[in-house]
Amino acid sequence: MSSLSRELVFLILQFLDEEKFKETVHKLEQESGFYFNVKYFEEKVHAGEWDEVERYLSGFTKVDDNRYSMKIFFEIRKQKYLEALDRHDRAKAVDILVKDLKVFSTFNEELYKEITQLLTLENFRENEQLSKYGDTKSARSIMLIELKKLIEANPLFREKLVFPTLKASRLRTLINQSLNWQHQLCKNPRPNPDIKTLFTDHTCSPPNGARTSPVSVPLAAVPKAGAAYQPLTGHAPFQPPPPAGPSLAGWMTSAAVSSSIQSAAVAASSMSVPPNQGMMKRPAISDYQSAESEQLMKRLRPAGHGIDEATYPAPTPQPSWSLDDLPRTVACTLSQGSNVTSMDFHPSRHTLLLVGSANGEFTLWEIGLRERLVSKPFKIWDMQACSAQFQSVLAKDSSMPINRVTWSPDGDLIGVAFAKHLIHLYAYQQPNEARQVLEIEAHSGGVNDIAFSRPNKQLCVVTCGDDKLIRVWDMHGQKIYSFEGHEAPVYSICPHHKETIQFIFSTSIDGKIKAWLYDNAGSRVDYDAPGKWCTTMLYSADGTRLFSCGTSKEGDSHLVEWNESEGSIKRTYSGFRKKASGVVQGVVQFDTAQNHILAAGEDNQIKFWDVDNTNMLTFIDADGGLPGLPRLRFNKEGNLLAVTTVDNGFKILANSDGLRSLRAFGNRPFEAFRSPYEASAMKVSGAPVVAGISPNIGRMDNLDRNSPAKPSPILNGADPASRSIDIKPRISEEKPDKAKPWELMEVLNPQQFRVATLPETPDQTSKVVRLLYTNSGVGLLALGSNAIQRLWKWNRNEQNPSGKVYIFFLLIPCV
Repeated sequence: MSSLSRELVFLILQFLDEEKFKETVHKLEQESGFYFNVKYFEEKVHAGEWDEVERYLSGFTKVDDNRYSMKIFFEIRKQKYLEALDRHDRAKAVDILVKDLKVFSTFNEELYKEITQLLTLENFRENEQLSKYGDTKSARSIMLIELKKLIEANPLFREKLVFPTLKASRLRTLINQSLNWQHQLCKNPRPNPDIKTLFTDHTCSPPNGARTSPVSVPLAAVPKAGAAYQPLTGHAPFQPPPPAGPSLAGWMTSAAVSSSIQSAAVAASSMSVPPNQGMMKRPAISDYQSAESEQLMKRLRPAGHGIDEATYPAPTPQPSWSLDDLPRTVACTLSQGSNVTSMDFHPSRHTLLLVGSANGEFTLWEIGLRERLVSKPFKIWDMQACSAQFQSVLAKDSSMPINRVTWSPDGDLIGVAFAKHLIHLYAYQQPNEARQVLEIEAHSGGVNDIAFSRPNKQLCVVTCGDDKLIRVWDMHGQKIYSFEGHEAPVYSICPHHKETIQFIFSTSIDGKIKAWLYDNAGSRVDYDAPGKWCTTMLYSADGTRLFSCGTSKEGDSHLVEWNESEGSIKRTYSGFRKKASGVVQGVVQFDTAQNHILAAGEDNQIKFWDVDNTNMLTFIDADGGLPGLPRLRFNKEGNLLAVTTVDNGFKILANSDGLRSLRAFGNRPFEAFRSPYEASAMKVSGAPVVAGISPNIGRMDNLDRNSPAKPSPILNGADPASRSIDIKPRISEEKPDKAKPWELMEVLNPQQFRVATLPETPDQTSKVVRLLYTNSGVGLLALGSNAIQRLWKWNRNEQNPSGKVYIFFLLIPCV
């Protein structure tokens, strides 16, 4: 039904309510399924009109639609059954048991047997779980509270609990406006038309044929503009409309939706239906809503639903791509010296790779140079601050493997999670320094994963461990949150956000997936991962698609995409080899890139998928030497792929773009990539550079001879002798997607080179001590050691219409 047709139904509902057609109103609500009248539903529940309660519900959901619907119908039928027993009407109770409750035995046979056994009791309150059952009225009230929670959480009732805000008599107003418009179009409008029907268009036919001026039709008083209209009383929701901003408190309710009915429940908690009983569909990842959070839930749906409030833009159609875009060519092989356990590329420096190993050492590699920039072996920074338990564990076994290394979103911090208790945080300073920031004893046992997030715009560290906990730490090492709920060690975490809402997915080694807000209200999601063992979850780069990959205890691998709005598996990717029974080598690892590539390591190979196609695209062995389940990691551009090898190292695979970016590094010395703070200490031999330039290249001096080159004894009013040449460079605030000095392009045309020198004075030789671009980018300002300044400008031409320069300059002191 179109949007206008849907709105027309609401107008009719308003009209019927104002005209007191009560039964017709509710019949239309039920048949259209557009608006669930909670007030009417409450009235029927309190009155015990169970047949009408179920008939009304049937317009919106069926018993087996999802877990919420199942529990709604169960609570209603269970209450009806208990009331029959309370009246000692055993014949009616048996009829309800056979006709209404039998359907639930398929999903929870034990519970059905327990309910049946109530028939054998003289008073069902003898059952321990029903000992606090009061009278019928109070039991119905308590049950109604539970039903409201279930209805709010049920995705089938989404956008159906709040009647739209309308002015009074809106349908009558529209009809009056239409009749006025028709009267205005009359050829012979009469001052007081007598309109007797709405079935045909209105026309006026004056008896003498004289034309009169048009007037407004007084069929019924048209409401004045700006008049106040009272909202509907018959359709008022049981909660106020959603606020303008999303409410964190109302985002999701408990995943178990545990029953609060102590006085009217038979094993109510068991009817929350643990997912492993197969009772209902899996809960939606974004299904746990309340009436306060309708606006948020719209934002949490995938972009395909036409919602435009999400932080991440709706995905644009991807350009055509081929297998050549996959990084399949081995660019280099590097030795770490110990088994590589984790890798992560820098978020903006796409050739900078962070590597963690089994000996506790992490290394920072510049892939373009094939060089280690930083190498930090494990050591405890403050043993006195460590717990006695940790010290005892360390005394028995001093080895400290790294479980996970990761970059902060801005690339300024490095997080390291160890296999025993600790995490380390380092501050990275280009090009080759990592400074100690924090040492935290985060968990009792191994720290299995670490990630950064920004709840409330505050950078935090999220960890999980063998102690079944997820914890959040601020940058001072203080624990902010500790999430409990997993019944097994937590294997991985996946912090993410929708709009301004920050949340965390977590997986445990018993195959459970849970979701948490940054509060103390418990998990909002609880369901099984495919394979029911170790699983990791990742979002696509644009944040709109959710994937998970894991391995079962039998060794079978599962790579899937999730439908967030339904909480179900959208597609399952094929191509994994069926394992022999009992053969488990470990857990398969995967990664995603460019919003359309998935890769996983299995069978000593790397396997690739298109995210929109469940069939495997291709696989490679990277010239051999890969372990059975290789670890792998894409860089953020997706043109480089790091994969572990069996000989304590890793390989870098690249596509054509990746190879080009690596070649840009290959012929340049390490000093060319050093921090601007170290420019004054840079020593570069000028001969090889000059020798490689064609002799017919013109000198840059000839480009602009009007540049200021005369010595000046005063610089900005200060004595040059007292002015230090060690001026702090401006700190770039460019976004990561802009060009950086380490993202160099190959310059192949000799005409792109220019040689420039500063003029010398008779008393001393001039050296370049500082070189700056002008703010507009069309000029270059040089400062000589003899206090001479010189400005060069680039002429605009066909090759350079903007007049800007984009070449990286390597300063060569003039001697």
